[in-house]
Amino acid sequence: MSRKNRRVVLALIMLVTGFIVTFSYQYASAKRNIPQATTEGLSQWKQEDELRTKLLEQQKTNHQLWQDIQNKRQKVNDIENKLANRKQISYNLVEELKKFRSVLGKEAVEGPGIIVTLSDSEYIPDGENPNNYIVHEQHVRAVVYELLVTGAEAVAINGQRISNFSYIKCVGPVIKVDGHKYPAPFVISAIGAPEKMYKSLLLPGNTVDRLVNQNIDVKLERKQHLVIPPYYAQKGR
Repeated sequence: MSRKNRRVVLALIMLVTGFIVTFSYQYASAKRNIPQATTEGLSQWKQEDELRTKLLEQQKTNHQLWQDIQNKRQKVNDIENKLANRKQISYNLVEELKKFRSVLGKEAVEGPGIIVTLSDSEYIPDGENPNNYIVHEQHVRAVVYELLVTGAEAVAINGQRISNFSYIKCVGPVIKVDGHKYPAPFVISAIGAPEKMYKSLLLPGNTVDRLVNQNIDVKLERKQHLVIPPYYAQKGR
């Protein structure tokens, strides 16, 4: 083999050896990097899994808190409804008490109503008994009863409130109402529906007709506002 050929062969051997060495180095480096890459990937996946788990736990906690809030809101609503019902019941009781006190004459009453004035007859024929031309207790009672039946809330005679225990009695030319004496004319005031009471008194053959036939002068007035004091406030009681 010539010297030139030996050089060529030597160069080829060195080239192949260099290639083998380079390939072996790159392969070894790649092999070393594989576990590192795999480890980094596993670590990242583990972190993502932990975050996903925490997120699910937080969502579960939020849902539970939301349920707790809804339950508390419902309890608050229930309490508010109970308080509202109690308030309404208390209001109703107060109103009922006012009505009872009004019926018993313990409260002043005001509102629309009617006034009926009964007066002795101005004309007494000669030879007639004057007692047949003056107002008696039965005349006053007839008006009071008619007004109460028609729905009067409160009734007073000459400003004195009538109660369930009141009595009306003739004493000569005057009338005693619960022990108080009042002369004619007798002003009977009643709070209620003015038109209803007015029409009821004026029905043919009813109270006013009977009073007029008994020689009593009757005057009716509808009022938009009347005030009747409480029974216990009457003087002399």
